[in-house]
Amino acid sequence: MFGIIRPCRCRLPKGLAEEWLGHLCGLCLALRGTGGQVARAATNHDGLLISVLYDAQAAPAEGRSGGGWRTAGPCPLRRMRRAEVARGDGARLAAVVSLLLASAKIRDHVADGDGALARPVLAGPARRVAGGWEAAGARGGAGLGFDTAVLTEAVERQREVEALAGPGTPLLTVTEPTELATAAAFAHTARLAGRPGNAEALAEAGRLFGRIAHLLDAVQDIEDDRRTGAWNPVTATATPPARVRQLCEDATHGVALALADAEFTDDRLVRALLSGELERAVRRTFAQAGGEFGAPPPEFVPLGQEGGPAEEHQRRSWCDCGGCGDLCSCCQCCGGGGDSGDGGDGGCDCDGCGCGCDCNC
Repeated sequence: MFGIIRPCRCRLPKGLAEEWLGHLCGLCLALRGTGGQVARAATNHDGLLISVLYDAQAAPAEGRSGGGWRTAGPCPLRRMRRAEVARGDGARLAAVVSLLLASAKIRDHVADGDGALARPVLAGPARRVAGGWEAAGARGGAGLGFDTAVLTEAVERQREVEALAGPGTPLLTVTEPTELATAAAFAHTARLAGRPGNAEALAEAGRLFGRIAHLLDAVQDIEDDRRTGAWNPVTATATPPARVRQLCEDATHGVALALADAEFTDDRLVRALLSGELERAVRRTFAQAGGEFGAPPPEFVPLGQEGGPAEEHQRRSWCDCGGCGDLCSCCQCCGGGGDSGDGGDGGCDCDGCGCGCDCNC
């Protein structure tokens, strides 16, 4: 699993945790249907946002109560339990995007000679897997009316942009290909769901989400890249840490504004993931990076401290979640005796939610 959106169960109340997991499982199964069993390895937390966006816009008959979901059989990752999972156009589009991006990631690792892929005996099979996933993604995209060339061309332009970038190059010049690719994917959910009027707003949300994802990935990798000498957009452009963080903060605000311009059938999960969880992802990444990156710019106001009451500040405080570095509301759902978020009476269940904190609080 990879991706920047990693919600904890206790932050997704009233069935949203189960819905999120249903989209994750639906993506995994759609990947199998699109690219074969091995393609399930491309399952990621951010790709399921495509499925979530489609479902949030679809007519009620296509939602969880209609034909858009199905009961999946037992799975070891669900402790051999059945589950209601997303299916249909949204899950298939999520699979297409995930396959193409995973293919590009593999090719980049091979080209850079990262780790085991520096060995020819592994590089060859990795290239064949990447080629197969790219072909499967193109076929799947064609069936959905989605031109996957926008993604593959963005990958190629990304390499060109990086080759030309240097100190003084605007950081947003480097993130632009990623922004365009995610904008296209987000916008296509509106067309598939029969909401063409949402396409412009969701394209803007996707563009800004792509910016955030690109920058957070760079911040996460910066120390390893310095140690290995690998190319990193932040160091290559000599962008100050405060500027990187401000770009991310501005973009999270922009995502929220763009979503406000779209019309949804049910936007609860969309807003939980692309507002609250996106902000947490930014804070978590910079906090874990430490050093200059760990200090917020002077104008930054942490979520929950916008002039709110003292108890809200306390609820948003750092939790002892096993060192995962996440900000979660376990203090409220456990210590406060509130709802755990998964239908239980108190007692936070963070096991298996994807954040990896296992706080058991």
